Amino acid sequence: MWLSLIMPGIIIFLKKQLDFRENIKSLGRGNKQFLMWNKLFDRMHAFRLLALQNIFCLVFFLVLLGIGSVVFASEKEETVPSTNLVTSAFQKEGTVQFFEHLSLGVKVKRLLNSHTSYEFGNPYPPYQAPLSKLEFPLDSWWGGGVMRLSYPRFSIGVEVLTNALGDAGGRFRDSDWEDDNNIDMKTTYSVSRCRMEPSYMTQGDIDMEVSDWLGLPSWFSLRPVVGLRYQYFRLVAHNGIQYDLWTGTPNINMPQNGIRFKQTYWQYFMGVRLGTDLGQYVGVPDLKFNAQLNWAYVEGSNEDTHLLRNDGKRFTYEDTYGDAWYASIGLKKGLTKNLALSAEMDYLRINTTGSHRWLIRSEGIDLSCGNGVKVWSEQIGLSLTLQYSF
Repeated sequence: MWLSLIMPGIIIFLKKQLDFRENIKSLGRGNKQFLMWNKLFDRMHAFRLLALQNIFCLVFFLVLLGIGSVVFASEKEETVPSTNLVTSAFQKEGTVQFFEHLSLGVKVKRLLNSHTSYEFGNPYPPYQAPLSKLEFPLDSWWGGGVMRLSYPRFSIGVEVLTNALGDAGGRFRDSDWEDDNNIDMKTTYSVSRCRMEPSYMTQGDIDMEVSDWLGLPSWFSLRPVVGLRYQYFRLVAHNGIQYDLWTGTPNINMPQNGIRFKQTYWQYFMGVRLGTDLGQYVGVPDLKFNAQLNWAYVEGSNEDTHLLRNDGKRFTYEDTYGDAWYASIGLKKGLTKNLALSAEMDYLRINTTGSHRWLIRSEGIDLSCGNGVKVWSEQIGLSLTLQYSF
């Protein structure tokens, strides 16, 4: 069972390594940038392998400890009739009762004051950074499903969300600093509406209860957690206006699609979950407070297609690496024996750096550099989840 859960992640990871190497090779071995970035990426690749191996080892450790504690409790109490969660988790043959630990839910989430952005510097003197910065709004509605298997010692969960189609709140902003003689002066600025096309946010995690091992009160829950968070955004900037702040050229209206953007973030995280029975303090039965804090190693990749260039379509690509911090607080209220409603507020901050590739096929331009390359995102979410436990 556990191998079937983890093998898809291993397969995806290995495939990403092959894709990663192919992207580096595309720079050309005779390119100086290739040699520099290949050396850097080798180091990042080694760190990524080590980090992922440690995460998988920790997952196996948590699973084995959790199973071991359940089996030990079952053996210890096999001669004593009991209806507690430990003994009810097994049939006479020792098979786990799947549905007794399963909960399913529907989730609605709203992103507020959120964005994903990138910038890069000039590969030529005077090397101003940034040379260009693009900021895409993410304020939008999301919805999907959650599933969790909860045992006395550990739990495993999966969440899949997709966005409601339409324009995101806020505006897309594109800024340039093209004057080599005054690198601090913004020369071009444009503002556009931004449409969100089908996008996805998914997460899988496993946690383990350790509060009893540490001698903490029974009403307090402490759970180390590890997992994978994946985000895929597709956005189109359209119906914008461009301002020339440098030469005084009249403003340019852009009534059609201007930029098509794709962004992925792979986030391998580890952290801690906290929980407590809040109802005993406020006099509301079956009311729980939950919080989470985790750190993630992040791989980012994005593709930007400028659709309105006079010299033909221009493509830019960023491959970046960095980290992320995630924090959340929430309340969970039992409505009936099997039904519960959760409200949560979360915050995610991603910071990555890496390489930038600039491609204009019509002019034979294919340039890569690492000066001032930065990709980052800030996301604030409010969500409601209605969950049914079998």
